[in-house]
Amino acid sequence: MVPLVYFQLLSAALFVIGLYGVLARRSAVLVVMSIELMLNAVNINLIAAAAHLGYRSVGEVFVHFDGQIIAIFIITVAAAEVGLALAIILRMYRNRGTVNVDEIDLMRW
Repeated sequence: MVPLVYFQLLSAALFVIGLYGVLARRSAVLVVMSIELMLNAVNINLIAAAAHLGYRSVGEVFVHFDGQIIAIFIITVAAAEVGLALAIILRMYRNRGTVNVDEIDLMRW
């Protein structure tokens, strides 16, 4: 079995890469992709922690599914977020002609 610290290091590295993408990128599409990368890093951490720390087996049945349940919830929210964000980005492109977040500084169109 792989130690938990390797999964935590992988999760931290993916989260930092996603955070860099959110702070450094100018394109709204790349910012949304970076947010998705950060959410997936959280999912890796949750599932790894649940697999290593949070289960107790009763025969072959696991009792605690907290990490997996929260990860499925995060995946569901992320899918809804991507759909909504891409619709907003498409509307910004049609109205402004760009998806550069630095050029879109006015709230009303």
